[in-house]
Amino acid sequence: MTDDTTGPDANGPAADEVAADHGVSGHVTPDDEAAADRAFDDPELSGDHEEVAEHYREMTELGAHVKGEGQVP
Repeated sequence: MTDDTTGPDANGPAADEVAADHGVSGHVTPDDEAAADRAFDDPELSGDHEEVAEHYREMTELGAHVKGEGQVP
């Protein structure tokens, strides 16, 4: 009989071990925050905020009316 539950593999690596293997600390540094602020204010990196917001609204409305999975409008 097989166990049909889903979840992390008990024999697999823990998330923090995987993150450590990839050089990820899991903590946001002041440098990270500063870089995010610079990127947010740079239209080359983040685009026009109003245009992005309008696109988000359009896609949210479109997604609200999709029936089933994988439907292409």
